[in-house]
Amino acid sequence: MPINFKKINHVQICIPIGEEEKGREFYCEILGLKEIEKPENLKKNGGFWLEIADIQLHIGTEIIEGKSKRHPAFEIDNLSAAKEYLTKKGVTIKEDDKIPGINRFSFFDYWNNRIELMEKERPVQ
Repeated sequence: MPINFKKINHVQICIPIGEEEKGREFYCEILGLKEIEKPENLKKNGGFWLEIADIQLHIGTEIIEGKSKRHPAFEIDNLSAAKEYLTKKGVTIKEDDKIPGINRFSFFDYWNNRIELMEKERPVQ
């Protein structure tokens, strides 16, 4: 029987152990995401959970060593405005290679976690 996938429930990225308050500053204050209650039995593991669009972004904690290509990508509808906002906030931006029909860029949190933002090109009329 094949697996009947319904939707992505959450994406997890990690920050260093003990950096939760700095993480909340970046994700809640700068990005404006809403923190949601993490189940009591998982709080001992550190980190925190956020609501983003119709999924969750879990910020876990672990020993971080070196860079990784792992990243979540989110489709948005205001790419230029988002880039301008993040730049004004001093967030590191990386221009990504274009994908046909999609404009995109990535930005990095305080721990070099890459987050990609994408916007579908609108047809010219």
